[in-house]
Amino acid sequence: MKHVDMRKLPAAAQEERRRQVIGLRQAGLTYGAIAAQVGLTQTGVFDICKRYAERGAAGLKTGQRGPDPGYGRLLTAEQEAETPDLIRRHTPDELDLPFALWSRAAVRELIWQRFRVRLAVRTMGTYLARWGFTAQKPLRRAYEQDPAAVRRWLRRDYPAIAARAKAEGGAIFWGDETGLRSDDVRGRGYAPPGRTPEVRINHKRANLGLISAVTNKGELRRVGGDVAVPTPHRPGRADFPHPVPHGRASLMVV
Repeated sequence: MKHVDMRKLPAAAQEERRRQVIGLRQAGLTYGAIAAQVGLTQTGVFDICKRYAERGAAGLKTGQRGPDPGYGRLLTAEQEAETPDLIRRHTPDELDLPFALWSRAAVRELIWQRFRVRLAVRTMGTYLARWGFTAQKPLRRAYEQDPAAVRRWLRRDYPAIAARAKAEGGAIFWGDETGLRSDDVRGRGYAPPGRTPEVRINHKRANLGLISAVTNKGELRRVGGDVAVPTPHRPGRADFPHPVPHGRASLMVV
């Protein structure tokens, strides 16, 4: 019979081939005869018979391939649990690390700082993937934002605004301002190395201010033109400058 590489067979087929070997051996065939009949080497047949003699039917089962779980890991289970928790709850600068974002190098330095374990950058990428972290473009958020002040405002001031809107049959709009420029360029484009792509723009720059506001139910209002909205340090109330359909009163929070 043509030689068969057992490693390429499914687990069920491997186990069936081992049972054939044991059956033929119990029938009195020699190792060489069994090898020729089932397509294995004599050494392979001998190993199967040895496993059966030592472990019985359990020795014919296909075990898990590759190294044991956890083999080759340089961090303990406790260290692997603590590190991703620190990444989720802190930014690098909060832990006295000279990085703005959590890169492989930043996490590598964190592990060295906390546990005195030095990992390769490539190994660090393997750990991050195992923990479910992916490289992502960061969101821009103003550092002046005070989440505690926002929570206090929502707890103390917002209920009165909501009560007034309900009493007047009006709507509460959450608004903000943005600016548009005719010469702004967004996105990326592919180009040969050393030849940065160019975008042709008009030298006469035009600006446009835009105020947008939305309710909790998704109603949207916009005002465009040469407009501006005060930027207080904390949320507040302002009259909405655009007519609202159906004669409803409106309050805008900016």
